[in-house]
Amino acid sequence: MAKQSVPQVGENENRAVLALDLGTQMGWALYHPDGTITSGTVSFKLGRFEGGGMQWVRFKAWLAEMHFTSDVGQILFEEVRRHSGVGASHVYGGFLAHLTAWAEHHEVPYMGVPVGSIKKSATGKGNASKEQVIHAMKRLGYTPEDDNEADALALLHWQIDQGGVE
Repeated sequence: MAKQSVPQVGENENRAVLALDLGTQMGWALYHPDGTITSGTVSFKLGRFEGGGMQWVRFKAWLAEMHFTSDVGQILFEEVRRHSGVGASHVYGGFLAHLTAWAEHHEVPYMGVPVGSIKKSATGKGNASKEQVIHAMKRLGYTPEDDNEADALALLHWQIDQGGVE
């Protein structure tokens, strides 16, 4: 898990900002009110004997735990416009539906950011490869486990670059 100090900015400095790269292997990055950033990945892969709904049950429980332990005040997610396959788009849509419903229920603002905008902010190229995004996050001092964590970190830094976290 990477940690980095960033300046305190924004109007609501006592709430955390959660950035998500939605998917079965989900990347996350969390801006804490004290200015530190933590990140990682979490797997929502279904077990052999689990029903299809368990993925969403575990995701909602994970969101609730993040909110309880960190007082999440804003959620950002990577807004994907196209997927290479039907299965991937169904999974993304499921995570997006549960995320937005959870956020609405808990009155936590959320915002999707296009992939190209995140990549351009991180690397200077809107069509950067996964490896280029990972390298950009390593240059900032992180050690992302995979491209999912790197994408979440890049998304969080996109928000910081846009004028700060709220």
